Amino acid sequence: MKNYPHPIIAREGWRYLTLAFAVALASTFFIGPWSIPFWIIALFVLQFFRDPPRNIPQDPNAVLSPADGRIVVVEKVRDPYANREALKISVFMNVFNVHSNRAPVDGKIENVQYFPGKFVNADLDKASTENERNALTITAANGHTVTCVQVAGLIARRILCYVKANDSLRRGQRYGFIRFGSRVDVYLPLTARPRVTVGEKVSATETILADL
Repeated sequence: MKNYPHPIIAREGWRYLTLAFAVALASTFFIGPWSIPFWIIALFVLQFFRDPPRNIPQDPNAVLSPADGRIVVVEKVRDPYANREALKISVFMNVFNVHSNRAPVDGKIENVQYFPGKFVNADLDKASTENERNALTITAANGHTVTCVQVAGLIARRILCYVKANDSLRRGQRYGFIRFGSRVDVYLPLTARPRVTVGEKVSATETILADL
């Protein structure tokens, strides 16, 4: 993925920010104090597309959270993308979380699989198999397989992924974005040791989900 010159605001947001603040400014000129709702909307758009820098843990066996949000699943399941039994850890993002998706490990992308689908609430388990989603299967630097799946949500209508098969990833690297509420599922080897629990709030890159 190429670097971009706006590390504080996600590059996906500049068009929306420009429109939101232009409307807010115009409404201030034409309707004065009645423009307050438009400024609230503009501030919401600003907070949604924020993309702050993060500290990156360097433990080579650590799997980092690919997203901000809340842990909704820690369980053993079938990984349908890598065809194996796996430990699944899911992070649910609401509209107030940062929505940049970041690489959980150093490694090489073996394949990228996109699936069209529904847009049910991403907080529900069935979202993992029924919603629109984009899956990366990664061979980590230590040889383990890590699957990272972007899942669209109830009002999310666009999954963006900037990487492709055979690309190398660096832990903490921005690799994608999901607009307006969504979920990321991470599938790990059964030998992985989880370091988070259901209900826990996590931060992309800075929170360690598990040890390989």
